[in-house]
Amino acid sequence: MVPLIGFFKYNFLLNLKFTHHTKAVAFADDLVIISKAESIPEAENITNSEVCKISTWARENKLQFNEQKSQVMLLRRGRRKENKEIKIYLNNRPLIQVNSMSNLGIIFDHKLTFKEHMNYMSGKCTKLIFALSKSAKLNWGLQHAALKAIYTGAISPLLLYWAPIWHKAIDTASNKLKLIRVHRLINIKIAKAYRTVSNEALSAVTGLTPITIKIQEASQ
Repeated sequence: MVPLIGFFKYNFLLNLKFTHHTKAVAFADDLVIISKAESIPEAENITNSEVCKISTWARENKLQFNEQKSQVMLLRRGRRKENKEIKIYLNNRPLIQVNSMSNLGIIFDHKLTFKEHMNYMSGKCTKLIFALSKSAKLNWGLQHAALKAIYTGAISPLLLYWAPIWHKAIDTASNKLKLIRVHRLINIKIAKAYRTVSNEALSAVTGLTPITIKIQEASQ
């Protein structure tokens, strides 16, 4: 019953009267507070006020949030000449400000370029493909159908994970190229082809839809 009681208490937290500038999002034991403001001083005032409400609620319910495991990130776009430091306090202690943080498997950076997420995702998939390639030599090991099934069931879902959130990141050439390289690599392994074969020819041989098209489909 303890987890169930904890769940109900957490639900009451989400029902606190936050201002219209703030939204609280929770998953399992993680809590994200998102506040919108026109300036950094305003963001500090709004966020600190909301965090104070949460701290008061926690004390009343004999709970405590660990300030050492909590972080703050300032999301901003453009090149406004403004102080880029924000001071948010939890349990009367300042929170560490970071330029990126992971939430539900997505790495958000302070400019929402998703560059770090692209690097992490492409690197993880590349390692997985090379691990599989050790079992898929030219004349033995995993065959075309098996590799294609692994790509469809394991690698493709990793590449498309939460694509509706970050799909615009591939408008940046460097991010787009990283995903294309991953897709090309698995195409070469499946087709057992030379590296000089074009992407178009590889897709025709393997029957795999280009990754950029898959991202567009997943984002709709």
